[in-house]
Amino acid sequence: MDESSAHPDAVVFGATGFIGRWTVLRLLTRGRAVAAVVRGDGRGDELRAWLRDHGAPAERLAVVVGDLTGGADLGLSAADDRRLADVRDVFNTAALYRFGLSRDQARAVNVDGSLHVLRWAATRPGLRRLVHVSGYRVGTGPARYPLPKAEADRLYRDKGAYEGSKVESDAAVRVAAAESGVPLTVVNPSSVIGHSATGETGQYIGLAGLVRDLWTGGLPVLPGTARTFVPVVAVDHFADFLVAIPDHDPEPGGLHWVLDASTPELPDLVRLLAAHLGVRAPRLRVPVALVRSLPAALTGADPETLTFLSEDRYDTTSADEVAAAAGLRQPPVEAALRHWADRLVANGFGTAAPVLPGGFHEVAGSRTYVAGDRAAPDFVLLHGLPHDGESWREVLGELGGPPALVPDLPGLGRSGPTTTTPPDWLTDLMTPVRTRPVLVAHSAAAAPALRYAATHPDRVAALVLVSPYFLQAQTRPPRRALAADTAGRPRRPGVARRAARWYRSADDPAERAALRALLVATRQVPVHIVTGQGDPLTGGTGFAITTTIPAAGHDPHLTHPAAVATVLRRVADAPNPG
Repeated sequence: MDESSAHPDAVVFGATGFIGRWTVLRLLTRGRAVAAVVRGDGRGDELRAWLRDHGAPAERLAVVVGDLTGGADLGLSAADDRRLADVRDVFNTAALYRFGLSRDQARAVNVDGSLHVLRWAATRPGLRRLVHVSGYRVGTGPARYPLPKAEADRLYRDKGAYEGSKVESDAAVRVAAAESGVPLTVVNPSSVIGHSATGETGQYIGLAGLVRDLWTGGLPVLPGTARTFVPVVAVDHFADFLVAIPDHDPEPGGLHWVLDASTPELPDLVRLLAAHLGVRAPRLRVPVALVRSLPAALTGADPETLTFLSEDRYDTTSADEVAAAAGLRQPPVEAALRHWADRLVANGFGTAAPVLPGGFHEVAGSRTYVAGDRAAPDFVLLHGLPHDGESWREVLGELGGPPALVPDLPGLGRSGPTTTTPPDWLTDLMTPVRTRPVLVAHSAAAAPALRYAATHPDRVAALVLVSPYFLQAQTRPPRRALAADTAGRPRRPGVARRAARWYRSADDPAERAALRALLVATRQVPVHIVTGQGDPLTGGTGFAITTTIPAAGHDPHLTHPAAVATVLRRVADAPNPG
């Protein structure tokens, strides 16, 4: 066990999971001394770093190495077990949430592991409460455990390994607690989405998988009916509820369904998110039974996920009473869903961390993905083709993370298309900006950036054009290279087609000549040009200052970010002519 200055009075199993780490955070911020049980592999360090980033007082945290599948002693050392002898509250948030598991894999954690925690908790002499996180589709009837073999076989065959194991686990824990006298409370959360204000999440299956299909154009029809209900709860509210149980639910034995009953029914929820992301919502619905009857290879639907698509409603009365006693209120669900969808896209549905926090905003008719500071940036960075805003990651890192506004161009990257022109889109993007930032544009973005700076010289401190295409030899990349370079992130459909349109416009000789003339005529705004040695300029640059980066090509911000950052820093530090 890592040493802490306080003796733990609460312990969290599954502490590095999505629900577990928020539970640890909430306990710490309430002044509790917490032991977080983690498996090895450096996970304790990751948890500490995450808690530090979220402002948690880490001096009251102890990290304990253990494993639910390690048997009755949970894999704890004898010393750790002794140090945890006086814990009052035990929170079991651990579960293996994954589809496609074998029955044995799911049972090892979700059934056997849960029983190991319960039996270990029973040995704590001062135990006040064991809070067990179950699932909202289970526990609605009397608990029976163990089930006859034929009945258990049918359970796993009908529901799949994950949900079958949660049903069995819920019953097993309730039966074992009654037999051993453990003060148990079972909490049944619905689909847990990201933080209600930031959207931060760590879970990318289930409902998140449906949002991914919606985002990538892979949801042509929606399974279910007009009344299909997949309720959600924000992770911060759910963690607050968990930690409130011991103090505000005085009698053990409760079964609490925690969900936001105002969650829109699934078709409305999908339309809400489609409108927010700027993608098309499916217009047709198909019965779940029909989808289930067809081969998964044909429908693309995982049979295990279909069991969650029902019209069932859930009694939240007891949970509402506990929440009221603790002074908790559900955050506005539609806003929470939008924040969650923002974060899912920003994180590439779990494939990559974004360069800056971002989300979708209405900009000149485009549902534009905008990251960073919309009001007071030092830099506004526009990407070229076939990239998106993430292409500025290394440059921003070299600059030390200044306030920056980093959008994806309309119709490209993560942004939806618009019928307005790129200069008009940029003008609308800059409307909320209160500072005079340095406007930086790579390649194709140089055209709208130059036009904006020329017509709004009072709104920008300087203009930096990185590899401005209209001053360089004409090239036409193959169509397949035009899809956004998303580094493996799921893509919005149609990006390659719209990128090809940008290239066609850029190839127009009259357009190139007009931009060259505008550059030469621009004197009211300092203009700096950055070009790679291997991608030289072919036209006059007027009053612009040019920096050539040795051994660089058309993308010096990708290949030589430190050199580009040096130029940007120098430009930003120059005396402001305005």
